[in-house]
Amino acid sequence: VSLMRKENVRVIIWGLGAMGGGMADMLLKKKGVEIVGAVGRGAKIGKSMYDYIKTEKGSKKDVIIGSYEDVIKEKAADVVLICTDSFTKGVFDKIKYCLEKKINVISSAEQMAYPKAAEPELTKQLDEIAKANGVTVLGTGINPGLIMDLLVVAFTGACEEVKHIAARRVNSLSPFGPAVMEEQGIGITVDEFKEGVRTGKLAGHVGFAESIGMIADAIGWKLSGFKQSMEPIVTEVDRKSPYGFAKAGDVAGCAMKGYGYVDGELKIEMDHPQQIEPHLGGVETGDYIIIKGTPNVNMANKPEIPGGIGTIAMCVNMIPHVINARPGLKTMIDLPVPRAIMGDMREMIEE
Repeated sequence: VSLMRKENVRVIIWGLGAMGGGMADMLLKKKGVEIVGAVGRGAKIGKSMYDYIKTEKGSKKDVIIGSYEDVIKEKAADVVLICTDSFTKGVFDKIKYCLEKKINVISSAEQMAYPKAAEPELTKQLDEIAKANGVTVLGTGINPGLIMDLLVVAFTGACEEVKHIAARRVNSLSPFGPAVMEEQGIGITVDEFKEGVRTGKLAGHVGFAESIGMIADAIGWKLSGFKQSMEPIVTEVDRKSPYGFAKAGDVAGCAMKGYGYVDGELKIEMDHPQQIEPHLGGVETGDYIIIKGTPNVNMANKPEIPGGIGTIAMCVNMIPHVINARPGLKTMIDLPVPRAIMGDMREMIEE
């Protein structure tokens, strides 16, 4: 019988935007865990974390936002949640800094969910740095991290043979902020969209290479090729979301497709149309997994699991698994399955 650890699990949050702020709100509702630091920049430094999140401070101890050098000292926390970037290159130095201070890291950067897909060299370095310092780093979120990859892998567990996999996520971009509106091309003309795809200015969804890489490696397929495409979703009516507006005839979303090939044959397909106010275009959101094999699998979930709260929960709910894990860089297929933390987080930590 393991004795419950006495001290709370200590968390530092780096980045207090929609995701980091949401993680702070979620952590403040949980037992056996406390936020011991918050990292921001510019005007946020010296202010209270409670100025940037939904939870009222009340009688709780204040958390003052500081620079990363001031907040992240050796062993100052059990884990740092880094919610700043989408790309491994952008978050690499931040993760390295935390690992060298002997603190575990969970990153919401989409590429970090399976970083060797795009950045094999940086992945190797992060793994070595984590091991040298006796800590663990994980990238996760709703997608990549769960819906179009880990969940797919879990369903293949019921298969004797797998011939083809399709993952489809039809979702609403309405909850997201200005950065996502810009990456997806919301409100621009079709010509501007095509130009943005040509120049690489439009990022669209980041994560197909990661999800396809995770699925293939998990089941033992060797990828011989990968490609993806982006098409505009043009609206017939004006659509308005909190941070986006598309007038009739302009772009209200981005339809992304991803393709993974094994021995030149198409084996894994990703289909991800994302738009603001999808109901105005007569579109129902949902998540779908279709596996052709022995047996076939057809999973459908309507409406979609929302991306914002989903990413926040995945990062928070993986904290005990990351603390318990052996040192190194881990992905979602290396760790125990995610689950909600409804009890005391300390009970989930192995002594």
